[in-house]
Amino acid sequence: MDHDAASAPRVPWTVLVAPRRPEASVRPLSTRAVLLRLLGGLVAVLIAIGVLASFGAQWLAEREAVNDAANVTDVLADAVIRPALTTALADGDPDAVADFDRIVRDQVLGAAVTRVKIWNPEGRVLYADEQQLIGRTFELDDAQRAALETPSTRAAVSDLSEAENEFEDVDRLLEVYRPVWAPDGRQLLFEVYLPYEPVAARSAELWRGFAGVTTSSLLLLTVLVSPIVWGLLTRLRRGEVRRSELLQQAVDASDAERRRIAGTLHDGPVQELVATSFAAESAADAASRRGDDDAAVRLREVAGAVRGNIRVLRSLLVDIYPASLSDAGLAHALNDLTATVRTRGVTVELDVRTPLDDIDDERQRLLYRVCQEVLRNAVTHAAPCTVRIAVRDEDDMLVLEIADDGRGFDPALVERDPGDGHLGTRVLRDLATHAGAELSLATAPGAGTRWRLRVPPTETGSGVAS
Repeated sequence: MDHDAASAPRVPWTVLVAPRRPEASVRPLSTRAVLLRLLGGLVAVLIAIGVLASFGAQWLAEREAVNDAANVTDVLADAVIRPALTTALADGDPDAVADFDRIVRDQVLGAAVTRVKIWNPEGRVLYADEQQLIGRTFELDDAQRAALETPSTRAAVSDLSEAENEFEDVDRLLEVYRPVWAPDGRQLLFEVYLPYEPVAARSAELWRGFAGVTTSSLLLLTVLVSPIVWGLLTRLRRGEVRRSELLQQAVDASDAERRRIAGTLHDGPVQELVATSFAAESAADAASRRGDDDAAVRLREVAGAVRGNIRVLRSLLVDIYPASLSDAGLAHALNDLTATVRTRGVTVELDVRTPLDDIDDERQRLLYRVCQEVLRNAVTHAAPCTVRIAVRDEDDMLVLEIADDGRGFDPALVERDPGDGHLGTRVLRDLATHAGAELSLATAPGAGTRWRLRVPPTETGSGVAS
């Protein structure tokens, strides 16, 4: 709107209803959408199963590899290491170490075993296939001490972060400890390292088996459930179509009932009142010709009152059923609406800057209802006054502004209690909320009243009750 309807200074806008998605914009049930969601859910489940299966397969493969490594170590300890141990080796004799090294390299080291060490309980390396470790002392970790204190075989996956592993060039190995005894009864610790690569291969094998069984089961379940899901979707679609038909029937019935009431009023009481006004005017003319001026004045007053009631009834007919909105469009309906209030002390000016015929039916009904309610409020609270109605497009939004130069009011009253004496304001709020539109108010005592409605593009399924 280019200029205000009132000469008083403008006041800031107060947003009564914030824009949001229309309440009625419920998309119809789509088989494709439901199937896509089911497919998406199935894919998500498969991905989750794949991830969980990967972790599970890794854990199981490591457990299997650790157990196998412990068994291999026990066999090596009993079959090779214990017979080769000597008292001289336990004492650290270089010749004994060299003899033991030849046995280890011939009978132990290979693809299945990559490292061998012999420790004494004090943490001294008596033998290692890595010669630079022989004779060095390291602090035994908890697993090593436990293997010595409670003679047992301890196996685990090692990240090779200990100082004794400084010469390793891989990230992980299978590490196994078990106690052995020298011929003189001294307890020693036998340690071997096995490669980690078989764990990855076994993990992949387990994952394929688990994922294959699970995926096959899910696909079979999907095939079995598909007819049930399809039947439910069919029933839901039929129910939705039926609900839509019932809703349309209810709307049509309401429209037909309003049309019937309007027709009954127009053809009955309105026509009778028109006839009564003509009869009263004729009687007034006859009384005037007889010289009975007093009776003529009273009869003309009666005729005027009847004509006033006719105008009220015709205005009510427009409120009940604005026929021109459905038959001739919003422009004619607004002209009819403004004509009904011009006789009640309200002057109306229209400023339309967008083709009203291009506006969809739902937004036309919304604009009409808002104009109807604001004009009703103006007649009740602001008359006599001038009202300017402007309609324009603004950034894909349809904007309706209605301004009057009446006495205005305190907007805080509406914000505190919109239902206390402001039924029209509550109706406007409901209309805007239902359409997902923004409703703003600018008013103050003595500054007139301005309403602004910003309506978003209509989505499928949204609408405004007529």
